[in-house]
Amino acid sequence: MPTIEYKTDKQKKSFYNSRAWRKLRQQALERDNYECQWCKREGKVTVDSIKEEGKRKEIVLNVDHKYPIEHYPKLALILDNLETLCIYHHNVKEGRTIDKISRNKNKKKRWDDEWW
Repeated sequence: MPTIEYKTDKQKKSFYNSRAWRKLRQQALERDNYECQWCKREGKVTVDSIKEEGKRKEIVLNVDHKYPIEHYPKLALILDNLETLCIYHHNVKEGRTIDKISRNKNKKKRWDDEWW
């Protein structure tokens, strides 16, 4: 049986739009009590937002593959390979955040004169 690949954006989009993924994602959220597991390990609590009628639901949590599907396609639909993370920690894990120090260091001042 050939292995399914998730290398291209089209392949990933197809996977993340599948009924099997949506069902497993929901199971992971329920198992993790709709809480970021990274925050929980740090003694903090980050929970999912509540849908308000007439408004778009704010995305607070992601269900993350501990082992990425593009490298471990056989683990794509394994519940034990999933973990609920808040957007911030998901971005940290994926290397998509800039720490505050480097962000402020590169920030250009508006004025060079002194403030009293």
